Amino acid sequence: MVVDLRSDTVTQPTPAMKEAMFKAPLGDDVLGDDPSVKELEAEGAALFGKAAAVFCPSGTMANQIALKIHSRAPGEVICEENSHVYLYEGGGIGFISGMATHLLKGDAGRLTAEQIEQAIRPDDYHAPATQVVSLENTCNKAGGTVYELDEIKKIRQLCEQKGLKLHLDGARVFNAIAASTYTERDMGQVFDTLSVCLSKGLGAPVGSLLLGSEQAIRQARRIRKVLGGGMRQSGLLAAAGTYALRHHRARLKQDHEHAQQVGAWLQQHPQFERVAPVCTNIVMAYTKAAHPAAAVLSAWEKLGIRALAMGKHQIRLVLHLDVTPNHMHYLEQHLMLPLASQP
Repeated sequence: MVVDLRSDTVTQPTPAMKEAMFKAPLGDDVLGDDPSVKELEAEGAALFGKAAAVFCPSGTMANQIALKIHSRAPGEVICEENSHVYLYEGGGIGFISGMATHLLKGDAGRLTAEQIEQAIRPDDYHAPATQVVSLENTCNKAGGTVYELDEIKKIRQLCEQKGLKLHLDGARVFNAIAASTYTERDMGQVFDTLSVCLSKGLGAPVGSLLLGSEQAIRQARRIRKVLGGGMRQSGLLAAAGTYALRHHRARLKQDHEHAQQVGAWLQQHPQFERVAPVCTNIVMAYTKAAHPAAAVLSAWEKLGIRALAMGKHQIRLVLHLDVTPNHMHYLEQHLMLPLASQP
């Protein structure tokens, strides 16, 4: 048996999702007449209460488009030091937008309005002008942590006062919503733009939506074209996203429950130092000095268990819709097996 916990991006389309894809009516999205893409964009925008949306090949492209349309170089983007937009998007902020990045150390990936206010640059031509604040909810590198809505509202108010744009990297925003008391519309009200990934917990094979105002999305389409993100008969992929929005959001709580179980098992493992609090579908586990992450992953690989190292002694395990009860039973039996100490 193979249990792949490297990421929720490894999910495969369900049979029903594949059926929806192959039945999708198609057109040419670059020419604006793919009905399945239009349906996805309209449904995604309405869900979050935004005026418009554009379908992008990836969350990285959606994020970088948003930062580009909100900025005018030279300038600066404020984000948390573990943000995906900074660590895992190939230096896109500098390359695409020509912007500097002001990194802040948050509480498990989460920033406060007070921190951001202190980081806003004074009106001095020696410093880059602060233009954009980017938040990530949930925060991947911090273990799927979730923002409180009240804090985001404070950040929104600050951005309005200071004339800054506020973007959400919502790669796992549906996980955040499933673990909180707020809704998609609550998120839509507090951000100028949101990137929403369809190919993680929702299980679609490809794609993200960028949501915003009509003007913002018109600009976004231009940048998407420049970046080569204009696809033709992409309704085949969009139909998977629409199916995911309609059928896979409610089941995310099951992934969270599975993550809680895996975290509890590893917390009891004598060769693990600790497990970070499990908030959503991501487990961050820290091995003891005698057991480097690479050695643990090698041992697990032989058992058919796959995960990712996030540091010398840090392992990330991500639960998703392809993890079945049989997989969970297998994990319970095999995750706790003793590991050989390193010399």
